Amino acid sequence: MFGRIKTFIQETRQELRHINWPTRQEAVRLTAFVVILSIVLAVFLGAFDYIFTFIIKKFILKV
Repeated sequence: MFGRIKTFIQETRQELRHINWPTRQEAVRLTAFVVILSIVLAVFLGAFDYIFTFIIKKFILKV
């Protein structure tokens, strides 16, 4: 049982050495891209929601 766990951990560590990790600069750049894209999409969806809410209240519910 413990031999299999030890083998698994050794093989996992060996595989992690083969990974081509991004540089710090790449990681920062891609993280900034994801954050900016998330903000843009949040604003877009918020505006879309606001417009539809306005249309429903104004023309369908006539509030």
